[in-house]
Amino acid sequence: MFTVGILTMSDKGSRGERIDVSGNQVMRDIVTAAMDCRVVKYEMIPDEKDVIARTLAAWSDEGIVDVILTTGGTGLTPRDVTPEATLSVIEKEVPGIPEAVRIGTLSKTPMAMLSRAVAGVRKKTLIINMPGSPKAVREYLDILVPVIPHAVQMIKGVQTEHEGTGQVTSSK
Repeated sequence: MFTVGILTMSDKGSRGERIDVSGNQVMRDIVTAAMDCRVVKYEMIPDEKDVIARTLAAWSDEGIVDVILTTGGTGLTPRDVTPEATLSVIEKEVPGIPEAVRIGTLSKTPMAMLSRAVAGVRKKTLIINMPGSPKAVREYLDILVPVIPHAVQMIKGVQTEHEGTGQVTSSK
């Protein structure tokens, strides 16, 4: 079992003007049903780069969450700064995650190519950005759910076998 933090970026939501369907409902329901994990942190914060970066760093540095899933702030509006905040705190980028998700969701909507979501690792925490819509979160998680547990094991240095290859890897 691993632990998850869900961080939603929404100016209106952080002021109590909008309910967080993407993070606190859709994302929470999917990850707890589809993976052997427990959501141990949740927060909705404004679209402010410094606030986002501070929260991501604090959650990662506490060592309580293995994965932080973010929703919101990955588009092209002036207030969409989640990728920049994430890039400012990660130590290792994992470009294959957003690349795979953009490719996988492009057949569902051409708007997928507008996502600027990023993924990376800080300390021993995997951070993955997702768009703010419930539909996009579902589509992203359809692609990510099979990969996240393996990524967590790799980050923790747990010996894992690559499916179908018989190769054993360890970061120790």
